[in-house]
Amino acid sequence: MNQEIIKNNLSGLERKIMLLLNEHKSLKDEMRAIKLENHELRTDLRKRDEQLANFKNQIKITKIVDYINPEDESISELRAKVDEYIREIDKCIANVSR
Repeated sequence: MNQEIIKNNLSGLERKIMLLLNEHKSLKDEMRAIKLENHELRTDLRKRDEQLANFKNQIKITKIVDYINPEDESISELRAKVDEYIREIDKCIANVSR
């Protein structure tokens, strides 16, 4: 009888250990997925911060161009040149961000 109680206790312990191991594996998988999601979200946030900074710079430059009032008729040429500079700066920023 004593030996049967010990076998039942061991069987119960084995079952509980298996349950704990399964739960541990499940929690590790969940943690790995959460870490990956966290990394992706941080990367997205960093990219959006960069885009926001670029947009702010473009707004500042646009305001500067709007306030420029040259005496001759070359304002459209000046704006086109500034727009070209903005595009070139954006390309440089994109290359540096890679």
